[in-house]
Amino acid sequence: MLKITEQPSSYRHLETRTIEEITASINKEDAKVVPAIAKALPQLNKLIRAIVEKLKNGGRMFYLGAGSGGRLSVLDVIELPTTFGVEKGLVNSILAGGADHLIEAREEMEDHVMEGWERLQNENISASDIVIGISASGTTPFVLGALKKCKQSGISTGCIVSNPGSPIAMYADFPVEVITGPEFLTGSTRMKCGSAQKMIFDMISTTVMIQLQRVEDNQMVNVLLINDKITDRAVKMLMEKSGISQYENAKSILLQYGSVKKAMDQLK
Repeated sequence: MLKITEQPSSYRHLETRTIEEITASINKEDAKVVPAIAKALPQLNKLIRAIVEKLKNGGRMFYLGAGSGGRLSVLDVIELPTTFGVEKGLVNSILAGGADHLIEAREEMEDHVMEGWERLQNENISASDIVIGISASGTTPFVLGALKKCKQSGISTGCIVSNPGSPIAMYADFPVEVITGPEFLTGSTRMKCGSAQKMIFDMISTTVMIQLQRVEDNQMVNVLLINDKITDRAVKMLMEKSGISQYENAKSILLQYGSVKKAMDQLK
């Protein structure tokens, strides 16, 4: 297979460039991310449809990754209970080396072939669930080993990779190949690949939660009231939806029921 992600950067002698030249060049490369994702949307839509089906039928979703992509998936997952009011454990991220080592960047753990599968087994993975492997190269042993075992066990799989025809894509039922090209710094897939992964995680989680009826109109009606900013936003949302004109009255009702959705259901 051709590892486009490892091909040399087209920008040479970066140490001689000015700040203005460097930032302009990085910005030029970043502009390639959105068109690359657009080309992969048909694949991504199939993966999202499979995720929605699994979650609607009581299953769970697991991201499985190492390096930048794995860490970005952790960041996406931890936002979901607050933003959409879903229970923890519905959407999960298994990071090579463990999420408790998020800031330590234990890159060596991505070479452990069976750790990913063992971690999935610890979560009682079953055919009701779906596992999405994350690997810019498409060859990460931690991810590849787990997807192989998932395939053998009848567990649905997807992947997000940045090279065409990768081994990981071969073991994914729903492969998503986002080809962003060589990086500005040769091989530094935290850059364009990482940007593409973050955008895709946003697309997956937001679309899935909308499909699961966790959003009404364009509003986060199930958001958890964890701080003053979010509570204030939710109070104004409830006032708009219910016609309640008094802020403190709306706030009292909101705090009584815990979310805009629950408050509106009671008011109806």
